[in-house]
Amino acid sequence: MSGDAKFEDGGDRPLYLSAEDAEDLKVLASLTQDAVFPIGEMTWQPRARRFALLLNRFRWEDKQAAERRNRSYERVQSVLAVDDVTAVRSQGIDRTDKDVVLSLLSVDFAPSQDGAGTLTLTLAGDGAIALDVECINATLRDVTRPYAAPSRKAPEHDA
Repeated sequence: MSGDAKFEDGGDRPLYLSAEDAEDLKVLASLTQDAVFPIGEMTWQPRARRFALLLNRFRWEDKQAAERRNRSYERVQSVLAVDDVTAVRSQGIDRTDKDVVLSLLSVDFAPSQDGAGTLTLTLAGDGAIALDVECINATLRDVTRPYAAPSRKAPEHDA
């Protein structure tokens, strides 16, 4: 008998997940919530039809273990890549300010016809990045070892 996977099942192994539908995307969205990244770590490759971000994501999957063991919360660098992207738009972002650090709040998908739609990355401060996609085809991959979160705190949100 098998049950649903739990965060603890991942242990300290790096994540490498993919999303091919809206339910899968919710998992990636929950794991990337509160990730931060310098604006220069965004890349759009029109010929490859790929958009990618190098994120410093909070390790939500490790939060309870850190609290139980009374150790630091962790972040890890991860690549969030979206393929089959036909267009990229942004609002509320000054792309010329290379020193700005953005904070990812949510990832949502609004379907249109035949599996296509718009994937929206909502950022703190009313910014957003909209990706027109032919289908949901996203991956999240940890690319470094976890490190102690510089703030030493877990992100908090008003209810």
